[in-house]
Amino acid sequence: MKRIISTDDAPAAVGAYSQATTNGDVLVTAGQLPLTTDGELLDGSIVEQTRQCLRNVEAILESEDLAFENVLKTTIFLDDIDDFDEFNEAYSEFFQNDPPARSAVGVDAVPKGASIEIEAIATKE
Repeated sequence: MKRIISTDDAPAAVGAYSQATTNGDVLVTAGQLPLTTDGELLDGSIVEQTRQCLRNVEAILESEDLAFENVLKTTIFLDDIDDFDEFNEAYSEFFQNDPPARSAVGVDAVPKGASIEIEAIATKE
């Protein structure tokens, strides 16, 4: 059965979606933008925006007593694929050992004018 996950430690959903959902075994986050908890877009470099997205993912994981080690897969949406190397450097700070599977794609635009959006799938086992 699906359960909705919501935490005040990550930005609130800004549309008809949940921060994350779980069936008890798997947790799936919505795409996390580089928003602060007050809903403001972090206006910074791709490195700073990547870190903010991952801090938001981390807050959601922690609300369910999970950590980055539980992440099975991430999907990254970049509005400029040429930012990949800088993104990857910041991303690697969060996944230093046994990183999850990952897809990174260049897209025409990311919501709210952000440079990046990150979603994650984690397991509770």
